[in-house]
Amino acid sequence: MAPSVLDVGFSKLVVGTVQFGLPYGIANRTGQPDLAQVCEILTCAIDGGATTLDTAAGYGESEEVLGKALEELGAHSRVTIISKVRPVRYMKQERTEHSVKEWMRASVRSSLERLGIERLPLCLFHDASDLDYMPFLRDLKEEGLVDHVGTSVRTPDQMQRVMATPGMEAIQIAVSMLDQRIRRSGDLARAAEAGLAIFVRSVYLQGLLLMPLEEVIPELQEAVPVLAELRRIAADAGLTMPEMALRYALSLPGVTGVLTGVETVEQMAANTAIVAQGPLPAGVVEAIDGAVPDLPETILFPWHWPGAMR
Repeated sequence: MAPSVLDVGFSKLVVGTVQFGLPYGIANRTGQPDLAQVCEILTCAIDGGATTLDTAAGYGESEEVLGKALEELGAHSRVTIISKVRPVRYMKQERTEHSVKEWMRASVRSSLERLGIERLPLCLFHDASDLDYMPFLRDLKEEGLVDHVGTSVRTPDQMQRVMATPGMEAIQIAVSMLDQRIRRSGDLARAAEAGLAIFVRSVYLQGLLLMPLEEVIPELQEAVPVLAELRRIAADAGLTMPEMALRYALSLPGVTGVLTGVETVEQMAANTAIVAQGPLPAGVVEAIDGAVPDLPETILFPWHWPGAMR
């Protein structure tokens, strides 16, 4: 029997590296770190047990910077890398079975070269809209270019199709204190029962959960009363908002890893310290769940935000 994706040994904290390749996030104040800073961040991450790194071919220079930093640190053997194949919609040539296969193969091979590794432990589609091409991703697994396959999920309404796709081994999806749609639908629990590795991203909702309320842009004002109530819950529990947001994600049943992006070594150290504390007490989780209504997609989907990465 082939090894399960759950046997890979992903760390509970997954380091998101999109910031290594481009400035990203509504709350980004420091911009894109340079190579020396990336090396410091990775050293802090690995020393703190955060040995799973998430990147993508479409994250600017992220893969190249990550590969250079790991080479400089001599740390390739100490990390597990997740990356994503370039979306098929970016193809300029006619989409035939042959051309799509070659596009995907070239994307993965280029990622391996930039990262300085021979095979990807986990390769995801960047978007579930490419699920028709899962047989081609599984072909790359047979060729030994990747060990396990899955998809990033853009919206919870894609989950029924994701779960019905043969060969699915892992998903990456946005869940946060503000965005609880997939948890409330039961799809998160069903994915766990099916043996999928589940990686939760956007736990700070691109920084919205951590912003001073007076800095929330007009388009997101509907979230302000909810954010204020979450701050009250955090204060009552003796927690900071970053701690409560990250530990909330850790409290979700069946979650393999929680992905957070970092721009500084201080953020990395803070995240590893938070994760070491484990999930939230059940009472705090219940208070959060009770305080958050179903919010509109204009708030929960960052690509609706002015100037946000799409």
